[in-house]
Amino acid sequence: MITRFTASQSVNIPVVEQQVPIHHYLRQPKRLVNALVDPTRLEQLDKDSFRLKMRPLHFMMLTIQPTVDIRVWVSANGTIYLKSEGCEIRGVEYINQRFALNLVGILQTYQIKGVTHLKGNADLEVKVELPPPLWLTPLPVLETTGNGLLKSVLMTIKQRLTHQLLADYHKWACDETEILTHSEQGSVLSPGSQAV
Repeated sequence: MITRFTASQSVNIPVVEQQVPIHHYLRQPKRLVNALVDPTRLEQLDKDSFRLKMRPLHFMMLTIQPTVDIRVWVSANGTIYLKSEGCEIRGVEYINQRFALNLVGILQTYQIKGVTHLKGNADLEVKVELPPPLWLTPLPVLETTGNGLLKSVLMTIKQRLTHQLLADYHKWACDETEILTHSEQGSVLSPGSQAV
């Protein structure tokens, strides 16, 4: 019995722009992914691909821990795309052979009345053939539980986006501004002269 679970989450977050605009920050996939998920659970595979070891998920009497490969890239107009490219359930072979996870996300910056907003949405879908002990559970109960679980995963990402990403952008922008200021001060000094 293959069961399908889905969840969607949208965000619309006003951004306090720093001296360096946020679209410069968003062009760095690694920094973005580190802000969205716990960096200790992340492994970079190449420039824009990452392997994420998710937190253990408890579903009915099962506990599974998906490892998901995600690709994050930025289009020419600055839109960020996120897509899962593979998934493995380690330690539970029955589920691993009968499990498919699909995550698709998009994030863009918009100007609304002179204020920059981060606007986006994510869709998460899981298809799984549940083990025989769960076949007796009514389908509405399974679906409600599964959909709720996926929604909580997306909600955690949304919370990190709202807090962690904006805090990291603020820190990065301050660091970039400081580097820029120092390099400008250095170029003002003529060769051989010393700063006082």
